[in-house]
Amino acid sequence: MPIAREGMKSHTVDLGGPVHYVDFGGSGRPIVLVHGLGGSHLNWLPVGRRLAAHGHVVALDLAGHGRTPSAPGRTAHVDDNRRLLGRFIETVAKAPAVLMGNSMGGFLSMAEAAAEPDKVTALVLVGPAVPNTKVLSWHPAVVALFAGYALPGLGGALMRWRYARGPEKLVRDTLRLCCVDASLVPPDAVLAHVELARERLGNGGGRGREFLEAQRSLMAALIRPRRFYRMVARVRAPALIVQGGRDRLVRVAAARVLARARPDWRFEMLEGVGHVPQLEAPERFLAAVEPWLRGTEALLSRGAPSRTSEG
Repeated sequence: MPIAREGMKSHTVDLGGPVHYVDFGGSGRPIVLVHGLGGSHLNWLPVGRRLAAHGHVVALDLAGHGRTPSAPGRTAHVDDNRRLLGRFIETVAKAPAVLMGNSMGGFLSMAEAAAEPDKVTALVLVGPAVPNTKVLSWHPAVVALFAGYALPGLGGALMRWRYARGPEKLVRDTLRLCCVDASLVPPDAVLAHVELARERLGNGGGRGREFLEAQRSLMAALIRPRRFYRMVARVRAPALIVQGGRDRLVRVAAARVLARARPDWRFEMLEGVGHVPQLEAPERFLAAVEPWLRGTEALLSRGAPSRTSEG
């Protein structure tokens, strides 16, 4: 078994339909890892076992992603997946949890902390999806791709074209978009992503409809910045923002707006890294996250106010 998957146990729980998750082990406070758009539990392979030194670590597949299908009354829409995350904390974590979310998972983690604050003790926001800024520095490939997804008819055709390229190209194209240097992603993590893509494609051609539903609902939420920042203001939990300095999908300028809105949250920049630092630069990611997790655990165990200072 590849090193990254040693000790990782796979489970399924019924939350209005099957929800797949993996358990990386550990004990103590729950740490729930929440992947981004089009991702899965595999996005945390290089760091899951190390994070288990700081709590009981589980990573779920959101509805319409990984091995979790949508179900009647449970779609891939971000509102439904936010509610699914809350039920997962209640049923699997069984205690208030640290939420560690990447991209869309960061948005969902903030939304859950705002909606059900008693379920969330702390947040680690990794390239979290945030509203656009007026800075005209967006990568043209990202603009073209997401504009295509948004258009009726074209979005579905684009997804079918991507899936027709096969699992290896699908995974490598995605990593090239999300990373500055995709060759730095551990080979066993790449292999695991290809295996899961092959499995999904073999089960009916993937879930393009669900991907588009998640993408379009996320974009609809992000084009309302005032509403977004009212949500952010309701979050009581301390937070660490980890931002890749060369992230094509969430630009640094937009992440800094979030940091300014919550000066009590800590902001860590990883220069030269893209949108998925836990995959592209796992050691640097852990070097930023682990000390903060230790400090937050100490603060909460003493009953101190759950506030952090900006770095």
